[in-house]
Amino acid sequence: MRVLAAMSGGVDSAVAAARAVDAGHDVVGVHMALSKSRAEHRTGSRGCCSVEDGYDARRAADKLGIPYYVWDLSDDFEDTVVDDFLSEYAAGRTPNPCVRCNEHVKFAALLERGLAMGFDAVCTGHYADLRDIEGSDGVRHELHRAANHPKDQSYVLAVMGKQVLGNVLFPLGDVPTKDQVRVEAAARGLGVSLKPDSYDICFIADGDTRGFLRKRLGENPGDIVDETGAVVGQHLGAFAYTVGQRRGLGLGIPAKDGQPRFVTKIDIDANLVHVGPVEALDVYRIVGSDTVWLAPDLDPAEPLRVGVQVRAHGREIPATVQSVESKLLVDLDEPLRGLAAGQSVVVYDGSRVLGQATVEETK
Repeated sequence: MRVLAAMSGGVDSAVAAARAVDAGHDVVGVHMALSKSRAEHRTGSRGCCSVEDGYDARRAADKLGIPYYVWDLSDDFEDTVVDDFLSEYAAGRTPNPCVRCNEHVKFAALLERGLAMGFDAVCTGHYADLRDIEGSDGVRHELHRAANHPKDQSYVLAVMGKQVLGNVLFPLGDVPTKDQVRVEAAARGLGVSLKPDSYDICFIADGDTRGFLRKRLGENPGDIVDETGAVVGQHLGAFAYTVGQRRGLGLGIPAKDGQPRFVTKIDIDANLVHVGPVEALDVYRIVGSDTVWLAPDLDPAEPLRVGVQVRAHGREIPATVQSVESKLLVDLDEPLRGLAAGQSVVVYDGSRVLGQATVEETK
């Protein structure tokens, strides 16, 4: 196959590209330039797709002996990831930008360009497993958790859609540990073998999400109120808070019982941030929208016993899901705390990813 290897400049994507070469594919490396600032630099392990990352990706491609290009996808990234991030926070929701990036950039814009240029698949360094299942109606492509459970990224990949699964490769899906990837990179002579992982939001390299939101959305002072409606603090913008948040609230009046308080609700219309005890965060039902279903052999209109995950590295919770009037209803066997609208709820059957939805409402 002709394979387009997305090379971020990190060790995972470099080893994934190397494995694609070993598999006999005709591989071309491409680095996605996502930042509008060409002078943006990496800050330790924060940020990605920086100037340094582009240089690292080129050196890895040279070592592998494959062609290498830089594609400017910054407009796509700004329009579909950064703008979505800002509009979701402005509406009082908490988005996951990695989900949007996978949906709109890595497995939409990148894959679309690749297919148009005659490539058969896009290869990335994500930790996830793809399986081809033979059936009476042909081959069914399934997305599963990676062998490396602590690094598993199937949660942020579920949004891809079933039509994409036949055009992607995840060569690291069977690697049990990140250390093994680093050892393999070193053995191949790849200079990124000891490069630290990137984390946090890639376009907020200093990690100051609240500062980024205030810079882009401005300030809008208002009150923080407790469960009785009493004012217990002030904020500079309700959009800068998220349900479940405990730190950084700056409350001037402590709770009567001395217990910590958490953000329980964000009311953008009234410009209020509501706080309360941890018990107020308990959620038993999730209503999801924009459902992406990856399992054509299973009908979500019928109640299904599954496991669900609501954070990228959160634990899986037993639940019953059912699609009703375009909404995905998720009834949890045990409560979850701190779940905010805008997050993703991903549905699993064992290791297999069945689908995902965006949290619209919690009860």
